[in-house]
Amino acid sequence: MATPTRVIAALSALAAALLIAGCTSTPGADAPTDAPSTSPTAGSTDDADDIEGVLLDDGRMFGVVTWGSSTCVPQVDQVSAEGQTVTVALVDSEDADKACTADLAPRASVGALPEGVDPTKEITLKVTYGDVVDDADLDGDPSFTGTPGSSTEYTPSAGWFDDGSLVLLTWGSSSCAPVVESLEGSGATGTATFVTDDTQVCTMDMAPRATVIAFGDDAVDDDDFTLTLVGGGLDGTVQVR
Repeated sequence: MATPTRVIAALSALAAALLIAGCTSTPGADAPTDAPSTSPTAGSTDDADDIEGVLLDDGRMFGVVTWGSSTCVPQVDQVSAEGQTVTVALVDSEDADKACTADLAPRASVGALPEGVDPTKEITLKVTYGDVVDDADLDGDPSFTGTPGSSTEYTPSAGWFDDGSLVLLTWGSSSCAPVVESLEGSGATGTATFVTDDTQVCTMDMAPRATVIAFGDDAVDDDDFTLTLVGGGLDGTVQVR
């Protein structure tokens, strides 16, 4: 027969084991991992291998939307064009020490359209990212007045890549990307409120920053949509193409 002392010791050991197991494994937690999870095939959704595209900066730039870790966005490595077909190669960040969250989210990578491409006419982006190769057909916009290769005006711009989802291009410090605090939208108008942090130390460069904003399917009207930007030094309005 076990003595009371032995019973108490056994129960204490069992409780400690359960406590350790609960702390080391939390179902559904998006904990950072040292292994980059930026590959488009990381995940089980049907969208994982899909690549979408948008035209930005009044026709001077493009955005490529891939799926993977929201904290590890692919970079545009090489861009070339033959007529209206633009070939784009994406690569993962060279920062091997950066930890990537294990979520599966749409991320936008931006690049400049090569000279000679006409943004007022249809463009095909042929994108390679790791083992994934996909095409994204972009409708030209006759209202574009920018010319690929010309100087930007550093004004915000945006384009739809899916129902209720858009890429917003803003300009500013590359180390202080905009962070969406809240979204509101209905009909042909919406408001994106950004985090304002006056204590954050930012580099003094002027770089393009791409932010994916998703209102949700059927939440807003994609035609003639106006997006109002609030906070984060981005106050103003943008007509989404």
